[in-house]
Amino acid sequence: MEITAQTAEQLRLTAEEFELIKQKLGRVPNFTELCAFSAMWSEHCSYKNSIKWLKTLPREGSRMLVKAGEENAGLMDIGDGHGVVFKIESHNHPSAIEPFQGAATGVGGIHRDIFTMGARPIASLNSLRFGSLKEAKTQHLLSGVVHGIGHYGNCFGVPTVGGEIYFEGCYHTNPLVNAMSVGILKNGETISATAKGTGNPVMFVGSATGKDGIGGASFASANITRESVEELPAVQVGDPFQEKKLLEACLEVIATGAVVGMQDMGAAGIICSTSEMSAKGEVGMRIDLDKVPTRQKNMKAWEILLSESQERMLMVVAKGREDEVTKVFTKWDLPCSKIGEVTGDGILQFYLHGELEAEIPAYELVLGGGAPQYSRAYKEPAYLEKIKSFDASAIEVPDDLKAVAEQVISIPNIASKKWIAVQYDSTVGAANSSTNEPSDAAVVLAKGTKKALAVTTDCNSRYVFADPYKGAMIAVAEAARNIVCSGGQPLGVTNCLNFGNPYDPEVYYQFVQAVKGMGEACRKFDTPVTGGNVSFYNQNPDGAVYPTPTIGMVGLLDSVKDKMTLDFKEEGDLIFLIGRSNNDIGSSEYLHKIKGIEFSPPPHFDINEEYELHGKIKELIKSKLLVSAHDVSEGGLFVALAESAFKNNLGFDVVASDYKIRKDAYWFGESQSRVVVTVKPEKEAQFKGLLGNHPYEALGLVTNGQLEVDGMDWGNILSWKEKYDNAIESLLRETEAESALGAL
Repeated sequence: MEITAQTAEQLRLTAEEFELIKQKLGRVPNFTELCAFSAMWSEHCSYKNSIKWLKTLPREGSRMLVKAGEENAGLMDIGDGHGVVFKIESHNHPSAIEPFQGAATGVGGIHRDIFTMGARPIASLNSLRFGSLKEAKTQHLLSGVVHGIGHYGNCFGVPTVGGEIYFEGCYHTNPLVNAMSVGILKNGETISATAKGTGNPVMFVGSATGKDGIGGASFASANITRESVEELPAVQVGDPFQEKKLLEACLEVIATGAVVGMQDMGAAGIICSTSEMSAKGEVGMRIDLDKVPTRQKNMKAWEILLSESQERMLMVVAKGREDEVTKVFTKWDLPCSKIGEVTGDGILQFYLHGELEAEIPAYELVLGGGAPQYSRAYKEPAYLEKIKSFDASAIEVPDDLKAVAEQVISIPNIASKKWIAVQYDSTVGAANSSTNEPSDAAVVLAKGTKKALAVTTDCNSRYVFADPYKGAMIAVAEAARNIVCSGGQPLGVTNCLNFGNPYDPEVYYQFVQAVKGMGEACRKFDTPVTGGNVSFYNQNPDGAVYPTPTIGMVGLLDSVKDKMTLDFKEEGDLIFLIGRSNNDIGSSEYLHKIKGIEFSPPPHFDINEEYELHGKIKELIKSKLLVSAHDVSEGGLFVALAESAFKNNLGFDVVASDYKIRKDAYWFGESQSRVVVTVKPEKEAQFKGLLGNHPYEALGLVTNGQLEVDGMDWGNILSWKEKYDNAIESLLRETEAESALGAL
């Protein structure tokens, strides 16, 4: 067939990129070669519209064991001769079309990024966004995604220990499904995703290749439309039991010392793993595609190259040691085939039944090589004028604070996510210490060491919508605050940057400002960015989703005994608020969901205040002066108090020390840099002495189960707990009943 600019356009390449490809090859590419460029130069693989700004993020630190972006995931030293490997990635578009498989394969893919480096995954987290929970579409997507995450993780045998979920109308068409994996390895036993050694065999291991997932990288680099459902083959199909076998086989074969380099076949499949491994090692490969195990007969070269079938690895093995590798994979009943060898010329040559199907320099395909890099125009979004004009004085302060609190505690973004969490296995592997002792971040044992890890995912996307720069800073700060409140020292960040169409200048402004804010916060908290993922084209027919730069953060505890929990422990303990409340209701759940205000500024945030708060909390925990610690976030001070009381069915008697600010701002405002703590009465003086001049308030006492707020009886904690625990399930049942009545 004749290859033209129109052919390239059908493959989501621009006319300019088609000309660039011809220039790099010195000729017109054939269809298979053009497919390879289409996949590798897609946004999903090349980061062509984001890499310029990603390079500005802090990517170095004393604990970094590999450079950011150098390997499949970040790797940081945790001491005791071990390292932690972690990464977060998106599977948004596949989950929008086929929620179960989209979410399941997102979990499988992120775990492969971890164990392809030689680490054993020990914990899984997620960050999810959906539309209004009252919508039938949202309920369908939510059910499928939660089932997919639970199914894959539970079968694979890695606990889901934490995460977050929000419901906002802007995610109605395009949900966000971000999956994070954390693993442990011994230092010095890392496997690099690098091909080396001319003549070394290239081996394909894992599941056979099918037609599922073909073009998935390109599919993820375009807006979702009504026609997207017709692209269902672009959604991969996962098999968690096959991946479990692949995990064990890979770790076993790594121990033989026969493996030179290894990379999982994720986005863009074989073309991605062969090109990236070759480019990194400055070598080439000769690949016989007919030696790749396939599930369907007569697959074409481009189909084999671009298939994103799951549970597969590309492995470069030391020459002469092929039998050792084959023996291991045969033991685990997994396909293992020699499909080619490493060459020294930097060229990828793909043959099918002896016919040369494609010949491309590896360097020209990859990020950091020949893939294009763009600087896009951006401008301040027009809606920010509405945010700047917000006048809080126009919002009437409610007289009945208890009635407002009952509404706030039942908002799906705030209420218990128990209905979701119980579908995940959080205990498999026996490393999760947070199952019965909740803390702001999940705390897991780093087996093989004396240490523990605190892990979290965080981002309030409405804050980022209101101010992309400040909102992204808050996302980093809250992640670090959660780790500090759990007794940990923040180590590093992996991010998943979810935005709309980068060709929209207002969307690109959100992206640029968010990256700048994230960079400043990461430098302040000494949490270098180890890697991550950019997901553009998250659009609804009415526009982009909220800008959502999700932060995955890992922290370190020298011992699990250093863990701090969030729950009140005993009647009579003193309750304090560390930090300063402000006359601030901006972007709060109260203002948005109860008062119906869409445009308002983000809550108060000062990065220096936040940094000082972390220092004080660390000192207080180290000095054994705190009984509990829980940060104030969505829902404000009242929600933080209630969440601290729920586990042990205790209550609280609290009085606002200062009503110079609005009552609704005091109890439901979301000013940052605040933590609710409890202290034993006998340690009060020592506690206050250590705080010194840092702002704090004495709020009151832990009680036996009754709630007293400003001298008013707010009932028993059990009634509040019932509202909090059952809000989401009740809303689902209510909507289901309404749908049934409508059908009648």
